[in-house]
Amino acid sequence: MSLLHFAIISPLILAIFIPMLHKYFHKIHTGWFLLPLPALLFFYFMSYFPETAHGESVTETLPWIPSLGIDFAARIDGLGLLFALLITGIGALVVLYSIFYLSKEKEKLNQFYVYLLLFMGAMLGVVLSDNLIVLYSFWELTSFSSFLLIGYWNHRERSRYGAQKSMLITVFGGLSMLGGILLLYLMTGTFSISEIIGMAGEITGHQFFIPALICFLLGAFTKSAQFPFHIWLPDAMEAPTPVSAYLHSATMVKAGIYLVARLTPVFAVSGLWVWLVAGIGILTLFWGSFSAVKHNDLKGILAYSTISQLGMIMSMLGVGGIALHYGNVEDGFYTVAITAAVFHLINHATFKGSLFMVVGIVDHETGTRDIRKLGGLMTLMPITFTLAAIGTFSMAGLPPFNGFLSKEMFFTGMLRAKEIGLFNFETLGILFPIVAWIASVFTFLYSMILVFKTFTGKYQPEKLEKKPHEAPVGMLIPPVILVSLVVIIGLFPNIIETLIESVMGAILPSLLAEGHEFHVHISHWHGFDSPELWMTAGVIIAGILLYRNLPRWSGIYNRMPERFSLNRFYDTGLEKTQLGAMRFTGLYMNGFIRTYLVYIFTFMIFILGTTMVYKNAFKLDTSNVANIHYFEVVLAAIIAISSITILFSKSRLTSIILLGAVGYTVSLFFVIFRAPDLALTQLVIETVSVALFLLCFYHLPKLGKNEERMGFKLGNLLVSIGVGAIVTLIALSAHSNKEFNSISEYYVENTYKKAGGENMVNVILVDFRGFDTLFEITVLGIAALGIFAMIKLRMTRGKEQG
Repeated sequence: MSLLHFAIISPLILAIFIPMLHKYFHKIHTGWFLLPLPALLFFYFMSYFPETAHGESVTETLPWIPSLGIDFAARIDGLGLLFALLITGIGALVVLYSIFYLSKEKEKLNQFYVYLLLFMGAMLGVVLSDNLIVLYSFWELTSFSSFLLIGYWNHRERSRYGAQKSMLITVFGGLSMLGGILLLYLMTGTFSISEIIGMAGEITGHQFFIPALICFLLGAFTKSAQFPFHIWLPDAMEAPTPVSAYLHSATMVKAGIYLVARLTPVFAVSGLWVWLVAGIGILTLFWGSFSAVKHNDLKGILAYSTISQLGMIMSMLGVGGIALHYGNVEDGFYTVAITAAVFHLINHATFKGSLFMVVGIVDHETGTRDIRKLGGLMTLMPITFTLAAIGTFSMAGLPPFNGFLSKEMFFTGMLRAKEIGLFNFETLGILFPIVAWIASVFTFLYSMILVFKTFTGKYQPEKLEKKPHEAPVGMLIPPVILVSLVVIIGLFPNIIETLIESVMGAILPSLLAEGHEFHVHISHWHGFDSPELWMTAGVIIAGILLYRNLPRWSGIYNRMPERFSLNRFYDTGLEKTQLGAMRFTGLYMNGFIRTYLVYIFTFMIFILGTTMVYKNAFKLDTSNVANIHYFEVVLAAIIAISSITILFSKSRLTSIILLGAVGYTVSLFFVIFRAPDLALTQLVIETVSVALFLLCFYHLPKLGKNEERMGFKLGNLLVSIGVGAIVTLIALSAHSNKEFNSISEYYVENTYKKAGGENMVNVILVDFRGFDTLFEITVLGIAALGIFAMIKLRMTRGKEQG
């Protein structure tokens, strides 16, 4: 295992020891044991920057299932490095924040940090895996671990609801993505992402190309909360604030962004990919920003703002895919949207992470997140107010912060997109810059609501659960670091130009291979003739007007019928599905094993019978069949008569004797066919079985009148005959369709030669099928322990009651 592989799974390894550390060092906050790991991983991944900065990548392969083409191939390029740095860097700050946010006396910290480490390791696996199957495994682990984190406060009904909702929606997307992975494999014959990207030009005309494209986008859209799958994200805000700051600003919700960016070289040559990614992204941007304004909960506002910002990044990736569609990047005309997407990805992690932490501070120090109860906190919490102001102004796209720069580039990308082939005035492309501007107005509006409704206005101490005061230094350090990055990147954006260029090379590798070089230069001023400048001015003016007149027009949100909302559709659909499942299950789950067997056997007859007919597999060849002797016919008749007589027996004792007769007669067949070991085994088992049956049934009450005669059921008779007939036909057909020599010849030749034994049956059980035998013994051992435990439990309860 390479150091890179170890770095990826190190959070999973540490998670094993967290419960022990929590137990034996309970006086120390468990987070302190966790904090060094993400910090060390951050600096470790930084060591790869010199290589990725020059467009190179590092790949380490660990064999896993080579026969299926599945290896744990870890690959770091510009894109993977960026996400690894976000995961570990933001992760370290979140852990530090959680140490002061979560009380070690009141919270189950061992569970929280185990879940957090599981998620951190899963995200690193997603962004650094070069094998699609490995990526999918980590992808589903992110869904599972986020489910645990969102439902961490499981005593709250809303937490359980939010966790279930996120799990159902994201796992649905994950299964869709798995379908896309299999389709890609059928087209390319490999699970390697880098190899698939190299074959991108060869699969565009394949019949599976479009279905695979749609499957992958379903996975990406559900994970990154794109419309209409965004409804899980607001309910996920029931998680503790450190979880929200980590999952919903920098990591989990960015997994879908990563997937789209990674597969852009494969699918962006298709106009459908460009339209879907850009179109769904711009729709999500508008709907998220529009919906954020109506909420009174601070985390609710941030939830919809996250949805909006994710849509913004997704739309830029879609529009940037035009670079591959046209294959021309002269003057960066086509790639400006990709540049903006990568830049805003970084900026969003900084200002949104800090804002989640600020909201957590407000909630922690006042006891509420309801803006109707807040106000006037600026003088009581000046540092928190400063952090909130910088973060929200950056999110609103105001200078001189980093959000302003990426928002300007976003406008540039939207304006340029409408001027080229796929998006022009003759198509719906003109809507992109228009919707982008309108959504930016609402972004400005909810940003102002977030900061001014909380920190300015009238102070209302009677509505607060706690007396507000500034947060502890430990809770302030993480948001201070993030806000510092907001300011530094805003003032000196070119310090990350090399990082952005390396990411663009990873997203558009074919253009890089053709000799194109990505030169990123970010500046604050483009002149008064820049349309982006006037769009920003219009956003500020319109946003201020809407904010000042908010009470006059906000009533439109009340006119939107709740019964037609997506959340109502989800709740109703889930309720109807559960009700329908219960009713359907009630049709066949009636408590009678006889009924279950009828269903099982009927299905078996249908499947096997139709398969035999479809494959024309019925064949009867008696040329190599041994002669049947009269005593064999007699024994077969005894078995048949005994079996049929059991059905009409009115006594349990008679039934047991007849059942024993069947078993003993079978043992005679083993003797005739020269299998003394099997005969002896059958005799022993049959003797023990009959004795046990007699011992057990002796204590049962006598058969009642209703139990003596079971009414004749024609359906049961037909199913019984059908099972016997289909199994007999399959056995005869299998004997008559021998395509290769029997495996028994192998055992005859190698029993003594390779296993050193003379008894073939014993050698098969102990050597050739050693693992099967071992597992069978293990199962019996587990069953025996279970029975012993139940007996001991019953005896213990009996003594307690006595």
